[in-house]
Amino acid sequence: MRLLFAGTPDPAVPSLHALRNSDHEVVAVLTRPDAPAGRGGRIASSPVAVAARGLGIPLLQPISIRTDEFAAELRDLRVDAVAVVAYGALIPASLLTVPRHGWINLHFSLLPSWRGAAPVQAAIRAGDEITGASTFAIEKGLDTGPVYGTVTEPIGPNDTAGALLDRLAESGARLLVATMDGIADGSLMPQPQPADGISLAAKVNTEDARVDFAAPALAVHRLVRSVTPEPGAWVPSRWGRLGLGPVEVVLEPPEPLAPGRLAVGKREVLVGTGSGAVRLGTVQPPGKRPMPAADWARGARPRPGERLDAGTDAGADGATDGAADSGIVAASDSGAGGRPGRPE
Repeated sequence: MRLLFAGTPDPAVPSLHALRNSDHEVVAVLTRPDAPAGRGGRIASSPVAVAARGLGIPLLQPISIRTDEFAAELRDLRVDAVAVVAYGALIPASLLTVPRHGWINLHFSLLPSWRGAAPVQAAIRAGDEITGASTFAIEKGLDTGPVYGTVTEPIGPNDTAGALLDRLAESGARLLVATMDGIADGSLMPQPQPADGISLAAKVNTEDARVDFAAPALAVHRLVRSVTPEPGAWVPSRWGRLGLGPVEVVLEPPEPLAPGRLAVGKREVLVGTGSGAVRLGTVQPPGKRPMPAADWARGARPRPGERLDAGTDAGADGATDGAADSGIVAASDSGAGGRPGRPE
């Protein structure tokens, strides 16, 4: 089949390569326009744009696909289908019927579980043991279209969103090629999603990544893993906003620790939670690189029993206090989620 590939962040790149190496023809790549990136605000291309240029595939980067100009361009490409992996913009319903087989989305969950922008983060935070990827036909509604196929992936007890998304990007790429093969030879027909088991995964923002040590240790552990590497777990503190890497659960700490209280040893730093404690992995002070928690403590010198989360926005005692409208089709996944990039 003649395909247009639509994607933007890193997790979409394996699918682009897989389709390029398949029996299908990727005639063009649709991605988000170049935009400022990083602290310096330097204009940068998306990972998919970089990959497309390296493969010599024509690149489309419209500011909006809701224009007559883009609709005409899509018709002129005469593609049989559009393969979508975390493109990053809502798709007008008027474009869905332009390709003969429509727009086929790769979503990083087992639909109808975790529809929305951050399925990988949501699965880890919820404590799911199994997740996966699904290919489905985009229609009006948020990730509601009929499903062509799925692959499953176990979630390890210490998986971060980044590590899990890397694996799903690879297995999902193989699924996307198999889906296109089945559509091309007529052997694959999409099946409606079940009415039961629907869950939603809203986009994760910076405030969602703030750690609340009043939560149980396992919930803290899952939260930190779910927002690593993006947007990154953090707490306000007297040392400024501290980024936190993955932590370990300590159900029986050597001493009782109230939520947020520190216990510093020579080789470890523990923090109390609502049940038990967690052992800090890495700590990233403002303007510095992440470092082992014990190294941070040697320089920061917290007072015995001091609260880690007693930041400038804490109370006096040191305690710390995603829809498509008519005519617009929403298809979303993480891509971003564990990586920078917007949902479809």
